Amino acid sequence: MNRKHLYHPVTIGSTTLGGNVFLAPLAGYTDIPFRTLCIEAGADFTFTEMVSAEGLAREGEKTLALMDRAPNERQYAVQLFMGNTESLKEALAQLQPYQPEVIDINCGCPVPKVTKTGAGSAMMKQPKLITEVVRTITDETDIPVSVKFRTGWDAQSENFLEFAQAALDGGASALTLHARTRSQGYAPFADWSKLTELKQYTLQHNYQVPIFGSGDLFKAEDAKRMLEETGIDGVMFARGSIGNPFIFSQAKAILQGRDPEPITVEMRRVAILRHLDLMIDTFGETTACTLMRKHTCSYLKGIPNTSTIKQAVVHASRREQYLEALSPLVDL
Repeated sequence: MNRKHLYHPVTIGSTTLGGNVFLAPLAGYTDIPFRTLCIEAGADFTFTEMVSAEGLAREGEKTLALMDRAPNERQYAVQLFMGNTESLKEALAQLQPYQPEVIDINCGCPVPKVTKTGAGSAMMKQPKLITEVVRTITDETDIPVSVKFRTGWDAQSENFLEFAQAALDGGASALTLHARTRSQGYAPFADWSKLTELKQYTLQHNYQVPIFGSGDLFKAEDAKRMLEETGIDGVMFARGSIGNPFIFSQAKAILQGRDPEPITVEMRRVAILRHLDLMIDTFGETTACTLMRKHTCSYLKGIPNTSTIKQAVVHASRREQYLEALSPLVDL
């Protein structure tokens, strides 16, 4: 496949996106500040954190806040999770005023507190349920629906093609496969051959829906490799973007046949402070400084002689303390 053709627009139902390099939904990470930063760094499309359909139906204030759009978020998806359709119509009534470009259904989360309710990857045990969920959304709204799922519950029950068909039967406009089973969690390694199988399946059955891939995308070069090896339509960076929003612009450069810009220590320092300021604007200084600790340690990962900086950041509760803690980076 020609390198220059790897980066291209994609269409999800009635929504056309300018490119095919996405930020995946990540609970505890893809809040408004992080999505804002990733868009600035080149992400073509972004997803909210997981939003509970039941919480929406109850009009929970914190749940509703998860759907707020970032100031620079021209196009975004709200990701819903649920274990049944009981509250879905009420949830959609709360969601529609936010006018997301896509509604994404989470059928991949492996966390026990989610799966024990029948949501997340537990939905893969009930393919008929995803048909019902997608059909309800397409009946109730004009918003395109995408479904994100895994290869199966465990190695003995890999049913991703059956599940994909069930989602398509309901009217799904896009599919995203995290190429691991639920029982694998995030352990090495994602099986990208399953992405190839899924793409070939949809082509053989004449479905004109884009297929996106997730799993083991930790470097910008991984996007090129996944697209070339599998023939899918786009990639979703998840853990690879944490502490590294630069991965989006770098991946796009590589996919377009250009050399990616090297990321300097100073660029990381500037990004940390930009991220912190976005956090402060959204959550207030005290909460922001606490939330930024995990992000800062991710930004500093791999940079030698930063253990003292990390220790200082863990105790920082004001912006000035972050500035002081990060000052040694200027000399690195």
